[in-house]
Amino acid sequence: MSGDPEAAQIQVRFFTKQEQYAIPDSPLAIQSNIQTNELSTLVNGLLKESDSSIQKSVDFDFLLYGELIRTSVAEHLQEKGVSTEETLEIEYIERFPAPSPQDCLMHDDWVSAVDTHGNWILSGCYDNSVHIWNHKGQHKLAIPGHTSPVKAVAWVTLDNDQGVFVSGSHDQSAILWVWNVSGNSVESVVTCRSHEKGIECLAVSADGKQFASGAWDNNVCLWSASLSDEDNVPPKKKSKLDQGKSREALTTLKGHREAVSAVQWMDFNTIISSSWDHLLKIWDCELSGIKQEIAGNKAILDVAWSPLNKSIITASADRHIRLYDPRSSDSIVKTTFTSHSGWVQSVRWSTTQDTLFLSAGYDAQVKLWDTRSPKTTLYDLTGHEDKVLCCNWSNPALLISGACDNTLRIFKAKHAIKHA
Repeated sequence: MSGDPEAAQIQVRFFTKQEQYAIPDSPLAIQSNIQTNELSTLVNGLLKESDSSIQKSVDFDFLLYGELIRTSVAEHLQEKGVSTEETLEIEYIERFPAPSPQDCLMHDDWVSAVDTHGNWILSGCYDNSVHIWNHKGQHKLAIPGHTSPVKAVAWVTLDNDQGVFVSGSHDQSAILWVWNVSGNSVESVVTCRSHEKGIECLAVSADGKQFASGAWDNNVCLWSASLSDEDNVPPKKKSKLDQGKSREALTTLKGHREAVSAVQWMDFNTIISSSWDHLLKIWDCELSGIKQEIAGNKAILDVAWSPLNKSIITASADRHIRLYDPRSSDSIVKTTFTSHSGWVQSVRWSTTQDTLFLSAGYDAQVKLWDTRSPKTTLYDLTGHEDKVLCCNWSNPALLISGACDNTLRIFKAKHAIKHA
């Protein structure tokens, strides 16, 4: 422990929601200039005292007044403007392990989009192609079909026999594909055309029945993701169909004044979109109207919604990531995260842990964040040599990013933490 005789003594009580790491919660006296690694050593010692079967040390993080301690306890308290006279309740949690580089998957051009499902990865490339990979980095298929860069890819459904996915391109079309898993063959089933400029983003609804697209024509379009046309096309349009191979949007949502940079489903009837016009719009799909509008500070390049914490994060052209709570009446920014030195191009929430998210930027950096540590990233994931255009989670411990250095990089954390 820090040996500075000048440091004040403070009373603390440690507690955790992770029962396997519980220790007696009697108050302890510690020096206020103690750092996180020393706190971790202290808790590990108490853990081994209370359970002699525990041999291995665990890396812990510590929460005090809702934020992870990233300095000494004294500095943390000073920043929060809190006195040290009362007994401090410090929560400890197992630290998310540092992700290490796992694979580097080469493409022939910039990697602009990535989506994952189970053991399978989809990537979209500026050479107009879509690719399927497995988690071990093996390349399964390169799929030509678009006539301009592919900017968005998304799985619709996937099982052991068949995968359905959609790709969106600057050629103004979205294509629904069917992948025969065992035969490793792919077929384009439906081409979706309603946008008048290049498609920038896609999102599939949770039930896999619809998808949304956003484009440079400032519009958001909603489409049926069904492979058959019978139920989805108004009777007057059926005559125009080219043997079920072409499809028009079910609905077009108009309201943005500049290009739509991202779309995400918040529930079966609600979509959020971000745009270069500095605005977030939350849409009611059934009524084709805007439920809520949130003004940003600069062009918003990406948006992510978490069903786990009901919060929105945005990536922006001013280097900042902002967290909003759409339930709050003022819709103001709750937290700002600043660590990138260039445009932040992509943000993605963890699908399993409500405080973790990834960001990727023009500074060639991918960063892993915890919302409880706004001033410091958890980890910086290095390796890309050019602008990073997309990032995603594959499972709790696999992080993926694609960049202008023609690579898709996979980072793996040693294990996924199960939080209580």
